[in-house]
Amino acid sequence: MGSGSKVFTLAEVAEHNSPKDCWLIVEGKVYDVTKFLEDHPGGDEVLLSATGKDATDDFEDVGHSSTAKAMMDEFYVGEIDTSTVPTETKYTPPKQPRYNQDKTPEFIIKLLQFLVPLLILGLAVGIRFYTNST
Repeated sequence: MGSGSKVFTLAEVAEHNSPKDCWLIVEGKVYDVTKFLEDHPGGDEVLLSATGKDATDDFEDVGHSSTAKAMMDEFYVGEIDTSTVPTETKYTPPKQPRYNQDKTPEFIIKLLQFLVPLLILGLAVGIRFYTNST
């Protein structure tokens, strides 16, 4: 695992994605885990699903033991060229216009539900007052 190790691109590693030829990238290192597929406690599907990408998060999320991490040395084949691995982008929600409840149709309806009866009541009082005075 010294400085003389081979450097692979993501595209080169991604080609090794079958049960007969399976390579993984973990913490910037490339591992040929083909011989380990049948022995992996989680099954070969777990390893095969992590091919073609940086599997560091997948590996760390499981919480492998120090023994499992030590076993990785025998499967080491080289380093990954980090410039070929896409960086994770943080999700940013799309910009939305500021919500102004005074301009929504629901607000207008509520306003009319309050003002129309008040207007009818005022008109009725006005008519009553006008008819009583004449």
